[in-house]
Amino acid sequence: MHTEHLTHVRPTRVLVAWLIAIAVASLIGLMIASAGAEDGPGAAGAALAVIIGFFVGGFFAGFRAMHAPILHGVALGLFSLVAWVLLNVVARGATPGFGWEALTPTGAGAILLAQMGAGVAGAWTGYAVALRGQPEPDD
Repeated sequence: MHTEHLTHVRPTRVLVAWLIAIAVASLIGLMIASAGAEDGPGAAGAALAVIIGFFVGGFFAGFRAMHAPILHGVALGLFSLVAWVLLNVVARGATPGFGWEALTPTGAGAILLAQMGAGVAGAWTGYAVALRGQPEPDD
């Protein structure tokens, strides 16, 4: 068993993994929307896209780092929170009437936990594949 240390978490690796997660989630959302959904992917489709995207981003982080998979997955979710706050500040400054009325605090917390959970699962799988060449660790 290994221990998790913050010294193994690199901000650039988390940023690249987050960008991969957002790109994959956007691609899946676009695929759902192009498959015939009139109003976009809907809540369940969007949640599925986010979970798959952050699993892939976490896999990248865990596979590249080969250290601290749990911290990398949590860092992906925390980076989403930082990006969301920065986006709100920029959007509020550009358009004074801008607001996120569609996203409730409970919904925001749920999607943040889903991002962290999927990121940790992906990072753990990537870590196991990088070290052992298979998704399930041998104990």
